[in-house]
Amino acid sequence: MRIMYLLDHDRFPFKMSHSLFFMHHILIIFISIPLLCSFLHPFLFSVIMAVVALETQFHVLAVDDSLIDRMLIERLLKTSSFNVTTVDSATKALKFLGLVEDELKTFETSVASEIHQQDVDVNLIITDYCMPGMTGYDLLRKIKESKSLKNIPVVIMSSENVPSRINRCLEEGAEEFFLKPVQQADVNKLKPHLMKSRTKEEQEQPLINNKRKDMEEIYSPNKTRLRCST
Repeated sequence: MRIMYLLDHDRFPFKMSHSLFFMHHILIIFISIPLLCSFLHPFLFSVIMAVVALETQFHVLAVDDSLIDRMLIERLLKTSSFNVTTVDSATKALKFLGLVEDELKTFETSVASEIHQQDVDVNLIITDYCMPGMTGYDLLRKIKESKSLKNIPVVIMSSENVPSRINRCLEEGAEEFFLKPVQQADVNKLKPHLMKSRTKEEQEQPLINNKRKDMEEIYSPNKTRLRCST
């Protein structure tokens, strides 16, 4: 018989301090956080909570024009407990991220787009290099040029081992360059970049919130705008 311990961290509909039952010959034991505190050494409890925090699902945006490669990378990422969104082009990735390419957009549209970018919950982008239209390298440059998205880690994939191409992507800000077919060992390299990115987000979040508040006040429909006299 196997035993599985699950922490009840306000994610399970159990009102008791602890619960247990059998499912498919597996003993499932639910332990609430307060109960865990009562019998674990404080240091051990802090270690467990750190592990729980590390295992919080990250959202990865995967970009590849090949259906087979998209399915493969999606399966590998989900095996590592990532939440995955897949798109088949760099243009669709930009749209998902809220990046507007129209160079003639007005200032108000630009502000609204920037607010939308800040709401996009993507922790890492992994993209193929060779794609019709916009390449993965072009997508990388667009992301690194964006004030609100530049801290999102970007990983490039390619079936061609071209040193000059690899160096160019790394110099432009890519965290990794994986050769296809991508392996589970490659995916395992992503978590350090994700944790580093989350630390940056936590440090910059107060500034982002203040900027968003200022923008919302400026463009509030209830705010009277001054008209220019002719």
